[in-house]
Amino acid sequence: MQIEPRKELANLPPTVHGGQAWRLENVEDYSQNLNPLGPPPGMEDLIAKAVSGTGHYPDADCLELRKKIAKHYKIKPENVAMGAGSSEIIRNFPFAFINPGDSVLLPSPSFAEYTQQCKLAGAKIDYLPLSPENDFYIDTDELFGILRSKPYKALYICNPNNPTGRVEGRKKLLEIVKFCEEIGTMVFLDETLLALCADASTTTLIPYVDDFTNLLIAESYTKSFAIPGVRVGYGISNPAIIAELDKVRLPWNVGTVEQAIAGHLIEYEMDYVSDAAFELRKEAATMKAALDDIGFPVGAVCDSFFYFVSLESLGITGKEMVELMLRNGIMVRDCASFGPQFENYIRFCVKDRKRNSRFVDAMEQALKSLGV
Repeated sequence: MQIEPRKELANLPPTVHGGQAWRLENVEDYSQNLNPLGPPPGMEDLIAKAVSGTGHYPDADCLELRKKIAKHYKIKPENVAMGAGSSEIIRNFPFAFINPGDSVLLPSPSFAEYTQQCKLAGAKIDYLPLSPENDFYIDTDELFGILRSKPYKALYICNPNNPTGRVEGRKKLLEIVKFCEEIGTMVFLDETLLALCADASTTTLIPYVDDFTNLLIAESYTKSFAIPGVRVGYGISNPAIIAELDKVRLPWNVGTVEQAIAGHLIEYEMDYVSDAAFELRKEAATMKAALDDIGFPVGAVCDSFFYFVSLESLGITGKEMVELMLRNGIMVRDCASFGPQFENYIRFCVKDRKRNSRFVDAMEQALKSLGV
């Protein structure tokens, strides 16, 4: 007997992610978008203390943690759904709200897991192209025209967008969410990278979740606190959407250790993240100036804390630049996985002054090898 998987799994490739330099020796990873300051001090002691609670099942409802998150954002615990990283929120959303055959609209390029999870749910996927002519920002006239063309169950927006690093402003996003609500389209807004942007407090839509019937925001600790090995994320929305998300989540999806760590971080360490965000804002400008000086086509100062750069003027692909930089102990992200039109693009993050100087030195060596 031949085992037949679900038809949605046919020809479904694995998604490609950055952050793989840990597999290599003596390589500094600029392909990931983590807080460059690393985890806050005392994390090892916090984890060791939390281990004492692993002899019993974790609180399946994460009630104390949800209360702390709600207090920080000035919302209610009923506005919060917990996940094993924001990746679980990304997975649970289509399984709660998207039926096989529903249409969803995704920007391109953007985070690959949106496409992956929508395909698993049987959705039909259309793309909103983000063009270099518009510096990869969303064109609202084009977006609204596509949304009017047929019924869409959901629109996905990543802010700042991965991989482009562009940050859409609050006024624009509120206009988009309101338009979508009027036509019956849900909005999945991924803000997992926003806390490391200096304008996060005036950009986030978390204060508005109870004003809309169609808005879900994804958040995570992974990037903000540089703890990708600790899987804690959450969704924020109105209580009706949160109640449906809770129906599809795995029981005990956030462990006792993770709940203890996350509760401490949200209660005592959020200044650590905002301090990093303002440091990254300064370093992004300094890094851009240094790259300009060596003739690297970095473009304008990034909105966020990572750069998305075309290498077309250098006549090489992203894959070739990855190989050149690895010779100097630096890993950057080849962006060909976001689509063949981006095979000449790379993405790299901003870190502290010392490590950014090392990056610029490595790039200068790469350019010399190209005769630039």
